[in-house]
Amino acid sequence: MSNGYGIHMRGGVITERNPDFCTVRVRIPAGNLTIEQMRGLATIAKTHGPGFVHITTRQTIELPHLNPSDLPRIARKLAKNGTPLGSERDEVVNVIACPGTERCKYANIDTIGLAKKIDERLFGREMPVKMRIAISGCPNACTSPMLNEIGIMGRIQPLRIPGQCTGCGTCAKYCRENAIVVKNGVSVLDPVKCIQCGICIQSCPFGLLQSKFRHYLIMVGGRRGRHPRIGRTVMMVEDEEQVVAVVERIIQWVYRRAWSGRLLSEQLDDLHFDEFRKEIAAEISGSTGMQTLG
Repeated sequence: MSNGYGIHMRGGVITERNPDFCTVRVRIPAGNLTIEQMRGLATIAKTHGPGFVHITTRQTIELPHLNPSDLPRIARKLAKNGTPLGSERDEVVNVIACPGTERCKYANIDTIGLAKKIDERLFGREMPVKMRIAISGCPNACTSPMLNEIGIMGRIQPLRIPGQCTGCGTCAKYCRENAIVVKNGVSVLDPVKCIQCGICIQSCPFGLLQSKFRHYLIMVGGRRGRHPRIGRTVMMVEDEEQVVAVVERIIQWVYRRAWSGRLLSEQLDDLHFDEFRKEIAAEISGSTGMQTLG
């Protein structure tokens, strides 16, 4: 970052409609900022811009209407502030996540910690296509993981202990999918309707519902925009390190196989996605010694 031209070509720098100005997008994994970082961004925006910022859909901040000649100084200040230049082009862009188990009562996984791990290993990596990664702590899918190039969702499968259910119906009342009914004084789960959100486990007043397994559903090839498309399931795993390994493997696969100029969602069949899914399942299972969930 020794000259303005080099910085201008970085993915976090966006030329505005008026080409005399640019917007700088900041790297903020999972959208978490300290008070000090917020103050720092405010100072930079006031010093070099019009004094306001824009909150993006990818849980980051943009500093608008900047003079391109100020970019070297701005970049140095952003790095010192712990909020360096972000990414927006054909790269791995800002990783987004819901609050997860740190704050959300519905969450099944630690989304923030996972987002930071993925960010540390993959953020800003140049790719033939833009790679958006979203993590959701439960099937409520607040971050829309199924509409990103890579989506991760935390789920939990309920386990009913035979002979202990009181038939109070609390779990059936709280189930939003109508997947539970009380028959002959016992709650019965319809596995076809169940989306494995885990709300029934939390709702049981007697603690008789338990988790059979907590896991991560990993998807690839989703997209938003004018023609939204749901991503395809790659696999389910139970360990956070397996998640990171799968995501890294997907990034490697896309980097080596995908074509520029086309969205990833449009290339999955050409990239032989089904074969890749079988390969990665065997690789992850073999390298960790743990069984993956297909």
